[in-house]
Amino acid sequence: MKKNKILNLATVFMSLSIFVTTSYAAIPGGKIEQKGNTTILTAPASNLQSQMATIDFANARPMHMPQPPQLAPSALEVSQGVKKVIKGIPGFSTGESGNGKENPMSLPKWNATELNDGISTQEYGTENHPFTTSRADAKAGQVSKEYPYRAAGKLYFNIGASTFVCSASLIKKGVIVTAAHCVAGYGSGSYYSNWIFVPAKNDRFTPNAPYGVYGVTKAVVMTSWLNGTDGCNVVCPNDVAVLVAAPVNGVYPGTRTGTLAYGWNNFGFTSFAGLNATQITQLGYPVGLGNGTSMQRTDSLGFTITDAGWFNNIQIGSRMSGGSSGGPWIINFGIDPSATPDLPGFGAQKNTVVAVTSWGYVSTGPKVLGASPFTSNNIVPLVNSVCPSPAC
Repeated sequence: MKKNKILNLATVFMSLSIFVTTSYAAIPGGKIEQKGNTTILTAPASNLQSQMATIDFANARPMHMPQPPQLAPSALEVSQGVKKVIKGIPGFSTGESGNGKENPMSLPKWNATELNDGISTQEYGTENHPFTTSRADAKAGQVSKEYPYRAAGKLYFNIGASTFVCSASLIKKGVIVTAAHCVAGYGSGSYYSNWIFVPAKNDRFTPNAPYGVYGVTKAVVMTSWLNGTDGCNVVCPNDVAVLVAAPVNGVYPGTRTGTLAYGWNNFGFTSFAGLNATQITQLGYPVGLGNGTSMQRTDSLGFTITDAGWFNNIQIGSRMSGGSSGGPWIINFGIDPSATPDLPGFGAQKNTVVAVTSWGYVSTGPKVLGASPFTSNNIVPLVNSVCPSPAC
């Protein structure tokens, strides 16, 4: 295993604990309740305009990317080690393409001159993990308004009085999946506030919110994340959360944009070169690329880190940085070709999210990111805690 050459553990947790969270239990109309092994926040009743009034769209800051205390094992190290697999039978829930009807709005554009999070844009990797990262929209195109891109979007929220950004995606017409560290502080017992989801957000478009803006009525994380009993060392087994979007004029965002499928317990993974691996497409809004004003795409081989202490997290090569947290890791990305006469292989469900961006590095050297995998012990109970409901 490589030695720690970036941050020690104490420094990491200090950097993650500087934020002030909001206890909704103390606010009239808000409540926190447990359901099984999840904890659900029901936000106070409010209209979209009042929620948006708390968000500083122009000067939002990227959510800090949690950084592991040591470099993740390389593919060679993992392939030569002892293999472990996630227990449980692989499964998935399907998505749909949506009707594509736009509901355009204009938001204040990002004031890039105000931004400096001290994170260098990731460019090439010392970990020798092949990938490609580029804008989702080629030149002046509008690819990110097409399915399946448009099911992903930008997530704004408040930590105290400050506005931060993450990335997220729709897995049900009103159910959004993102990283738990974009929803609540690990072990804090309380939540952040005022999430605003903007699918297919792109400041190159006019208007720049083509499918509208959506508030959030519920936020759900694993109870073990909220009370700090997951055993996290920045790398975590359950850095996953779901949010329930408030419909606008009775319409949920996924009705327009469509929804991604989601899979768990190694769905779509296979044994390859001694690795438990799959091909992953990552979508997100990293501030280090284009100032976070438009969607970015990474394509990389993803593999399970089987070494002790890494909780079977998945690793990909990527240039994305702060702001991309919570963005979907998708297998079988794109529109299925007509089978003439070819037939699909195993695990062929299209556009299936199997993880969300969870951790990365400040250093310019290791161009790799990691994620807690979706399992029957996290994504399934998280979604079941809000479904069935009109949002599902």
